[in-house]
Amino acid sequence: MSPGDEHDSFGGVGGSGQTRTRLPEGNSGDLYGGARRPVRSSRSLITVVGVVVLLVAAIAFANRGGGDPADAAGTSSDTPGKTAPTAATGIRPVTGKNGQIPTGYAQDEQGAQSAATNYAVALGSAEMFTAAGRDEIVTTVYAPDAAAANRGELEKAYSAEDLLTRIGLQADGTAPQGMTFISRVIPVGSKVENYAADRATVSVWYSSLFGLAGEASKHPVSESWYTDTFELRWVDGDWKVTKSTQKDGPVPVARDQRASSAQDMADAVGQFGGFTYAR
Repeated sequence: MSPGDEHDSFGGVGGSGQTRTRLPEGNSGDLYGGARRPVRSSRSLITVVGVVVLLVAAIAFANRGGGDPADAAGTSSDTPGKTAPTAATGIRPVTGKNGQIPTGYAQDEQGAQSAATNYAVALGSAEMFTAAGRDEIVTTVYAPDAAAANRGELEKAYSAEDLLTRIGLQADGTAPQGMTFISRVIPVGSKVENYAADRATVSVWYSSLFGLAGEASKHPVSESWYTDTFELRWVDGDWKVTKSTQKDGPVPVARDQRASSAQDMADAVGQFGGFTYAR
């Protein structure tokens, strides 16, 4: 990701299922002619009660929390060999962190997608505009040779005085007094373009928030959409970036919603923490 003009340069997983239990529906009409109701025998009543008890117990078991995700992943649906739609799938996405950046991904396609997605978040963060934050991110995200090759260029680009002035930041890359600098990437999804045992190309589609929140801000926080494509290499037991490119979109149609105040936006970015993303 390389800076260009204002916001356009810096913007830079799975679905959710619901389990519905359908109880037997009552008859809208009388199957016995409408003139009388059938008399239930004691045996049929016991059968109905037994079914209800089993159903309640099954629902309680399905909805209980605190279980091991691995156990949920092993639950099968009516189709043999197919995972239940509400079960967790895949393997543990990440095993550790280097500072605030998740690291330690699996050497497979899911691991490559998780790495690319979390690296997109790091590279699109406000920390890229400070020297210390940028150094940590570059060291963690890039392969050693790629980091050495790109560090100088990134340092020059992100610390350029005209760039920082244009986006309203101070010389050290921080927000002016009374302002909150927001640069946050929110991934929508990822896909594998190419994959081999030690190399992968992964595209990440995301929304980006960028700007200065403050009453006197001349650069209010706005939203943009991008797709970053990362070339990854397996280095010392983890996926690392060797090259990245960016393009606009896909961009959805915006809804007619009233923009929040600068204070609300500043409060939100401080109160709502980010996620570790995983395929």
